[in-house]
Amino acid sequence: MTSVQIVAHNPPSVWTVPETFKPVYSHAAEAPGIERLLMISGQFGVAPNGDLAADFGTQCEQATDNVEAFLAASGMTTSNIVTLTYYVTSAANFPALVEIRRRRWASEPAPAVTAIVVSGLARPDYLIEIEATAVN
Repeated sequence: MTSVQIVAHNPPSVWTVPETFKPVYSHAAEAPGIERLLMISGQFGVAPNGDLAADFGTQCEQATDNVEAFLAASGMTTSNIVTLTYYVTSAANFPALVEIRRRRWASEPAPAVTAIVVSGLARPDYLIEIEATAVN
């Protein structure tokens, strides 16, 4: 398992990332000299046994676990993530999402992150979907 050195690109000619968000957000992330690319399709908060919690926090934790399982299966860790895309069904859940990201995946430089509010996901009871790209 090799960790990749991510280089963040946050030029002064675009919106400046506030200090409090630097561990969880970069405008662009580069992975020079990569050998492997892992693209993880959108993961919902569905447990391995098929259970789905009703609340956002538990679904977000499970979706995060699911992404980590794919990383582990590929011999990678969260330090290999270079891009993350979050789809959430309510902007009111962004504070919980940021708290979970900060607690579990904070790093500097942070991966490039996009968070999108959508009107719905594949099933009406899904509250979050996380897709990731990792390099090694």
